[in-house]
Amino acid sequence: MQTRSLIVAVLACAAFGLAACGERPQEVAQKPRGYQGKPDTNPWDNDPTASRYTTSKWTKGDKASWEDALKQRALSQNEYNRVP
Repeated sequence: MQTRSLIVAVLACAAFGLAACGERPQEVAQKPRGYQGKPDTNPWDNDPTASRYTTSKWTKGDKASWEDALKQRALSQNEYNRVP
């Protein structure tokens, strides 16, 4: 009786050991896809919208005026310059 249970235990360990060695690779099959969204434009090519959060204006298509508007915005956010 004791040898039979020993044989069953050895066979069970062998079965579990062989099952662990037979693992298949788990890789995700990915399809090559392109960008699904809209193409980006340059920020200075956009219209300066009338927003209550922006006070600076720039000329559409002019990179220099857009950069100046950003500089003015950054200066107005500085507390040392705003508070007298």
